[in-house]
Amino acid sequence: MEKLFERPIFFERNRVFRIYKGGLLFHDFFGDEAKDGNYPEEWVASSVRAMNLDSTNEKEGISKIKGTELYLDEALEKYPREILGDCPKWDVLVKLLDSGIRLPMQCHPDREFAKRYFHSEYGKAEMWIVVATRENAKLFLGFNKKMNQEEFTKLVERSLTEKECMTECVNEIPVKKGDAYLIPGRTIHAIGYGCLILEIQEPSDLSVCPEYWCGDRRSAPYEMYMDLEPEIALKCFDYTLYGDAPVNMARKLPRVKERTEHTLQEIIVNKEDTPFFAVNRVEVNGGTLSLTDSPAVYVITEGEGVLHMKDGYEKRISKGDYFLLPRCLEGLCGLEASKHLEAYVCMPPM
Repeated sequence: MEKLFERPIFFERNRVFRIYKGGLLFHDFFGDEAKDGNYPEEWVASSVRAMNLDSTNEKEGISKIKGTELYLDEALEKYPREILGDCPKWDVLVKLLDSGIRLPMQCHPDREFAKRYFHSEYGKAEMWIVVATRENAKLFLGFNKKMNQEEFTKLVERSLTEKECMTECVNEIPVKKGDAYLIPGRTIHAIGYGCLILEIQEPSDLSVCPEYWCGDRRSAPYEMYMDLEPEIALKCFDYTLYGDAPVNMARKLPRVKERTEHTLQEIIVNKEDTPFFAVNRVEVNGGTLSLTDSPAVYVITEGEGVLHMKDGYEKRISKGDYFLLPRCLEGLCGLEASKHLEAYVCMPPM
């Protein structure tokens, strides 16, 4: 198995079932069939199982390493030194998701709430990066007015017969390619119609989604509250975050890390922004970039080029490709592009 770590690690495609429909924009990104369906998410270099209702697949959501029978969770357990080096855990989950509908208003627990009520060491802070959009794409983030749990509970009950009533209380944000938002745990939010999102998050699948409907589908109690009593689940929302404050807090602008004649490296978020993960953006324009961030997932979002190593290894890559660079290969690989290539680099906390 040592040969596995002589090269960057590629994975089998990993589209995951969700109760909402989407995936049309995967046609342009991955070359998939141009239609919406119930597999609107691609889990990227994932060691996390999807928490779907009634699922019996123990590996659902977990990435399988291409050319092997090995899943990433198994590889991390068997070969932590090669993959992680001195990084203690692979504490990050990366997804690409395309919403064909407005998703239910929701929040994710912070670590304190997750530990107390879900017996999990992880909450679910997450980062959204807009990769592509349909017409009139939008996001929802933060209450738009002062709110308390009693008022919110009444809105939840109204949503049984008024499907759009909960949009009345949340900031609506038009979005475009390249927009980036960092969503702390307990913040109300929803991905709106028409967004292809690169999502970087803590490695969990915990969500409180109290609306009664997901599009035209009636949500099951588990899908709304994950076996918590509704009164307890609704305590997960932070009712102090309202108005412009949560939007201004969440919006992230790139900061230049290094610029050369042919390359650009930008910081999207680092440990100054969040303790849970780090994200960089890189561009290569008629040159070569040495890959020095690891362990990390590299997701190619524009252009094409060549991934190569000093021993002569070369692999052509283009938009839609992604790979994990293990720590043992740090500084030994490069991305070369004769014209233009863009990638996001997603890392666990360092």
